[in-house]
Amino acid sequence: MHPLQPRRRIRSILGSTAAALALGLAAPGSQAAPAKPAPLYVHMNGANMFLENVVVVRPGQSVVFVDQDTGAHTIIGYNPSTGKTSTRFDGAVQGTPGPGHPVSTYTIAFKHPGLQFYYCSVHAELMQEPGGRTVPKKRPTVHGFGDPMAGLIIVTTDKKLLADNPATTHEKILPGYFGG
Repeated sequence: MHPLQPRRRIRSILGSTAAALALGLAAPGSQAAPAKPAPLYVHMNGANMFLENVVVVRPGQSVVFVDQDTGAHTIIGYNPSTGKTSTRFDGAVQGTPGPGHPVSTYTIAFKHPGLQFYYCSVHAELMQEPGGRTVPKKRPTVHGFGDPMAGLIIVTTDKKLLADNPATTHEKILPGYFGG
């Protein structure tokens, strides 16, 4: 055996392992960490509504609320069974003067599967309906569409539901969507 052959074999093995790792292939017996999914975006503008009012995310995946409105908004989680608001799902975003200006965002992620209801307390208020369920209702003095500014985040691992998000959830800034 040539004295350099063992070194060449070691280099070959190391090179193959590095190439496999670069391609995302795990060596036998090891586990590669799953890639963190890209965030999903929920947009707001002068219509006083969440454009993507229902989104589906994986546990741990970030949801970024993007304010493309000149006015401020809140994003408040609540329990429809009790009407209690969340102290953790409680964000606020400042208005954005228009394209080219810094855009205010609020980001949150949920570790466990479930339903996460939310609303903007500037434009909607929680009201109890007959039967005891609490829902957001549009504030009477607020302009915009007739619906309350509210939405739902579904946290799941269901691939069919995850594939059903609107295309706009993959873009942080929507061209032509600024308004107030």
